[in-house]
Amino acid sequence: MEPTDWDNRIKELEKENRILQEKLETSETDRSQLQAINQKKESLLKILTEEFKDSENILKARISTLEKALENQQTTQLKLIEAEKMSALGILVAGIAHEINNPVNFIYGNITYVNDYAGDILTLLAMYQDRYPETDAEMEAFLEKIDIDFLREDLLKTLSSMKVGSERIREIVLTLRNFARVDEGEKKPVNIHEGIDSTLLILQHLTKEKPGHSTINFIKNYGDLPKVECYAGQLNQVFMNIINNAVDALREREQKSSLDEIEANPIQMTITTSIISQNWARISIKDNGMGMNESVKGKIFDPFFTTKQVGHGTGLGLSISYQIVVDKHGGRLECISAIGEGTEFVIEIPIANSRS
Repeated sequence: MEPTDWDNRIKELEKENRILQEKLETSETDRSQLQAINQKKESLLKILTEEFKDSENILKARISTLEKALENQQTTQLKLIEAEKMSALGILVAGIAHEINNPVNFIYGNITYVNDYAGDILTLLAMYQDRYPETDAEMEAFLEKIDIDFLREDLLKTLSSMKVGSERIREIVLTLRNFARVDEGEKKPVNIHEGIDSTLLILQHLTKEKPGHSTINFIKNYGDLPKVECYAGQLNQVFMNIINNAVDALREREQKSSLDEIEANPIQMTITTSIISQNWARISIKDNGMGMNESVKGKIFDPFFTTKQVGHGTGLGLSISYQIVVDKHGGRLECISAIGEGTEFVIEIPIANSRS
C-alpha cells in the first residue's frame, strides 16, 4: 500500500474515531439524563409512598377514633337505657309500695280495734253463758255446730296472725320505698345497712331453699357506721348488681359440687361494713363460690363483658356499678378473687360529701 493510501486510511480511521467518540459522549449524556430522570422518579415515588403511608396511618387512626367513639356512644346509650330501666323500676316499685301502703295501714290500724271488739263480744258471751246457762235445743245445736270453745280460742289467734301479717306487709312496703328512693336526686345522709337489708329482702326469692337449690346463708358483720352521704337509690343498685352476681356464682358452685361437698362447705355470703379512716366507709360482699381467674377478673368491669349465657345478662351491671361508685361518689370498687377461693367485692366511699 502506498504512503498516500496509508494517510487516507488513517484519516478515515480518525474520522470514524471522532464520530464514535461523539456518539459515546452523546450516549453518556443521555445515560446521565436518564439516570437523573430515574432518580427523580424514584425520589417522587418515595415521597408518594411515604405520603400514602402517612395518609393510611391517619385514616387508620381516624377509623380507630370513630370506632371508639361509636363504641363509647353505644355504651353510653345502653347505660342510659339501663339507668332509665332502673329509674322506671324504681318509680314502679315506689308506686306499688304507695298503693299497697294505704290499704295496709287501714287494715293494720283497725285490727287493734277489731281485736278489742271481738274480745268484748266474747267476754259478753261468756257473761251470758254464766248467768243464763240454760238454753233451748236450737241454741245448743248451733253452739255445737260452730264449736264455740274453739271459736273463742281461735278468733283472737286469727286476729293476732292478721296483725302480724299486716306488720310484715308494712315492713316490705317500707323496704321497697327505701330501695327505690326515686325522690332523691341529690346526695343525702342515709343508713347503708338499711339499703343492704332492703336489697336482700327483694332478692330473697333467689336465696331461699327450693327444689334443686339449698338456702344461701348470709353472715352480716355490720360495723358502727354513721349515715353516709350518697345517692341512696344508685348505691342500692350497686348492692343489687353485686349481690345478684354473687347469688349466680353460688348457684353455679352448687350445680358443680356434690351434696357432700355442699354439706361440708355450705354456700354463703358474708357482708361486712366498717370505717377504714375518718371519712371513709368500707362495704365488703364476699361469696364462697367458684371464684374467677386473672383474665376474667381483669375484664369484670368492662362494658358488655359477661360470663353468663346469652339472655342471662347484659354485661353492664358491674360496669354501671363501677361508674356509680367511682364517678358519682368519688369512691373505689375492687374485685378480689381466685379460682376455688370465691369472690369479694370491696366498695369504699367517702362518708361526707367530699373527695378525699
